[in-house]
Amino acid sequence: MRSILFAALVAAAPVFADTTPAPEGARVFFANIENGATVSSPVEIQFGLDGMKVAPAGTEMENTGHHHVLIDRPPLGEGEDGADELLYSLPADENHVHFGKGQTEVSLELAPGAHTLQLVLGDHNHIPHDPPVVSDVITITVE
Repeated sequence: MRSILFAALVAAAPVFADTTPAPEGARVFFANIENGATVSSPVEIQFGLDGMKVAPAGTEMENTGHHHVLIDRPPLGEGEDGADELLYSLPADENHVHFGKGQTEVSLELAPGAHTLQLVLGDHNHIPHDPPVVSDVITITVE
């Protein structure tokens, strides 16, 4: 009976994606804006990356990834889905902007007011690396 119950539990368990390793010391950061900055829209944002290289989505190559900007949401891993979001492809919506062509900068239209931003490097499948390569969350004010 126990083996049947165990088999049923294993069959019902979610299947997690494989994670892509990140090299020790890899980091992503906002290269041209700082926490507390007051800016105008469109906001010009340059992405910085140390210890890895940028490659378009779908390119499966060691020590590469592509950028995502999280806007006005909790830090990666602290959102609605908690740590589970570290195991799945990042969504594409108004709070998750993808740069799957390997872009390293963006001109972003943001409404006046305070906004939080965080950079996340995703692997070839838009899944955060292990460990995640993320920037600090910054808050900017758009005039």
